[in-house]
Amino acid sequence: MYKVGVLMIALLAQQEAAAVNGSKGNTEDEVVRRSDYNRALTINDQYAGLMIDAPEVPFWLADGASFAYRLTSNGKRQFILVNAANGRKQPAFDHKKLAVALNRVSHKNYNADNLPFERFELADDGAKITFQIEGASWSCELVNYACSSETKLSEIDQQNQHGHTPSVKNDLKRTSVSPDGKWLAYVKDFNLFLRSKEGSKDIPLTWDGSESNYYVFSTLSWSPDSRRLAAYRIRPGQKREVHYIESSPSDQRQPKHRTMTYPKPGDALALPQPVLFDVGDHRATAIDNALFPNPYGLSPIRWWKDSRGFTFEYNQRGHQLYRLVEVEAATGTVRTLIDERSKTFIDYQPLRLDQGNTGKTFRYDVEDGREIIWASERDGYEHLYLFDGHTGELKNQITRGAWVVRSVHYVDPIKRQIWFSASGMNKGEDPYFIHGYRINFDGTGLTSLTPEAANHHIELSPDGRYYLDFYSRSDIPPRLMLYRTIDNSAVVEVESTDISALVAAGWQPPLTFHTKGRDGETEIWGIIHLPINFDRTRRYPVLEKIYAGPTGSFVPKSFSAFVEPLTQLGFVVVQIDGMGTNNRSRAFHDIAWKNLKDAGFPDRILWHKAASATFSWYDISNVGIFGGSAGGQNAVNALLFHSDFYKVAVANSGCYDNRMDKIWWNEQWMGWPVGIEYSQSSSVDNAHRLQGKLLLIVGELDRNVDPSSTFQLADRLIRAGKYFDMLVVPGAGHGTPGSYSLLKVLDFFVLNILRLTPPSWNDPSIDLLKGQEARSSCEEPTREGC
Repeated sequence: MYKVGVLMIALLAQQEAAAVNGSKGNTEDEVVRRSDYNRALTINDQYAGLMIDAPEVPFWLADGASFAYRLTSNGKRQFILVNAANGRKQPAFDHKKLAVALNRVSHKNYNADNLPFERFELADDGAKITFQIEGASWSCELVNYACSSETKLSEIDQQNQHGHTPSVKNDLKRTSVSPDGKWLAYVKDFNLFLRSKEGSKDIPLTWDGSESNYYVFSTLSWSPDSRRLAAYRIRPGQKREVHYIESSPSDQRQPKHRTMTYPKPGDALALPQPVLFDVGDHRATAIDNALFPNPYGLSPIRWWKDSRGFTFEYNQRGHQLYRLVEVEAATGTVRTLIDERSKTFIDYQPLRLDQGNTGKTFRYDVEDGREIIWASERDGYEHLYLFDGHTGELKNQITRGAWVVRSVHYVDPIKRQIWFSASGMNKGEDPYFIHGYRINFDGTGLTSLTPEAANHHIELSPDGRYYLDFYSRSDIPPRLMLYRTIDNSAVVEVESTDISALVAAGWQPPLTFHTKGRDGETEIWGIIHLPINFDRTRRYPVLEKIYAGPTGSFVPKSFSAFVEPLTQLGFVVVQIDGMGTNNRSRAFHDIAWKNLKDAGFPDRILWHKAASATFSWYDISNVGIFGGSAGGQNAVNALLFHSDFYKVAVANSGCYDNRMDKIWWNEQWMGWPVGIEYSQSSSVDNAHRLQGKLLLIVGELDRNVDPSSTFQLADRLIRAGKYFDMLVVPGAGHGTPGSYSLLKVLDFFVLNILRLTPPSWNDPSIDLLKGQEARSSCEEPTREGC
């Protein structure tokens, strides 16, 4: 969103020159200087090239003997390959040759100093790399740098990226080979068939498949002994479609129409039914669904290595029951191994080291299921538990305390040890800082691996011999270290970032601030981005950048050279993690349940008031707020439900009624069946409450949040006689990236918070705004939600 085109920079330069030459219009005392806008729009491009030896998150290669990372120096990026045994570094490949090869095949213009991927895989012999670019899988031979694109999402896959119903795949050529190599399984006419490897037999295993109840090839799972096969038969759910009109396509004059499958809260879902097949006698056994009667989803089938049975995980619709189910191979008998229950919600996404999209589920089978390591919030915090895999009985709680497990990196079943990351364990430290630890299966031997007070990202090698520690803090630049796991001894300091040029250019880290929340006990943490040329004797208006989605926490904890553009116009910009967001206690998170309108506002307002009482320069007399996606919904609700505090808001690409947005995100937090709570949190149903100044921004091709949500809010505001501003960006997707949208945000706060006149962008002495890129977008369906 903050990328600036050449035309915008030229426009600003022309306006500055016109002002110097005495162009007609407002005086500089009545408007914000055009040079301030120029700096706001370009500052991050300027700062990006000032860091030296700045590594990104490293990744291990499959051999376990080496790792790689992308390194930025003076604005140029290259991939570095490191030998773990001796720490020797070298370029991972010839970047110039790879760029030339990519450009030759793709007909693009990729730059060797900024290749369009973040990580890659290296073949065992080191002769070929593979990576992803824009949904396509690429491979390049490193001997001759011959590149080819192997796969790309089909138009159907793109249209169904939010769908919950697996597609019908009737394809005789698409087969699943049994482990012993004797049989091929495939789907034809919605039914499951077997064919002998030599092709002499075609045996139907089912006759009951149909277009309305079919067997799904992608779910086929062979038992390791090849005697049995399991699969899901699917009864399709409701195929709700969202319709789009691309008003201004670049390749034709007339608009284009598109559709996308997009289930919403309350829609009928696909019903999966596991079926077990005996290959020898071709017998099918339908599995009794009494233990999984109302699935939101069933996980992929996973066989025990000794073929005694298989398991899957049942996520009950409403997300208040999550169950590990086992099916006995010989009889098809079903039993529960582990039950996870909640009176509010179970966050069923996988536990992962992703601050903004954390998830809570983790399972590791020890010795073919003799024991199971399982993650749970059953004691009020995310912790690890050890279960007996045969009886389902809890053996012991592995981790314990008023802190949360954030990721599991490596399990050693021989030493019976676990390497994991957690936050909140160190008293007196930011509770969101992630640290690495090791612990024994029985809960003893807890060992800290990362003593520095910073935010750590740990990566264990595939063989468990080494670990990488990539850490930083908002005021400490990135550092990358390599350690041995056997004794936690340092092998080498891989990289240490130099930010001296960045600091000399005027960059400054944000301030960290925390205070008590609504309960008078829980600490609420946030950061304050200071305005340019900060002067403690002045008073500065405050803007809050909000994203209160319950998927994660959102206040940055690691180092970044990024500067909030609005600080360049004289604003203080703050970010706060209020109650209802993730990565703290279960009680902290539960505030969001069936109550997304809360968005932690009681905590946020107390935080602002405490900051104002602490800092004389912190002016909360006219607070503004802005956000995108879920943050857009939050920003609007600030004016609907807390207009006594928030006065001006900009909302971009928001979901303003959770019944209009994607099913997985909204049923997770707002519950099922759809109840009155959806209306209570709806910006649309509460539009009549609007006070203050509001700007809505939406892209017409948003494939993440249904853009109709914005139009329905606008419609309801008009009906209620409310005045607001609105920007619809043709061709834009989620977040409406591009300088034009950012410029509208800057102008809106200058006019309504500073109460100054923005520059006259349509001055006849300069070119019109044109050509600003707004067609790229964030379409990842599993990130951010609404």
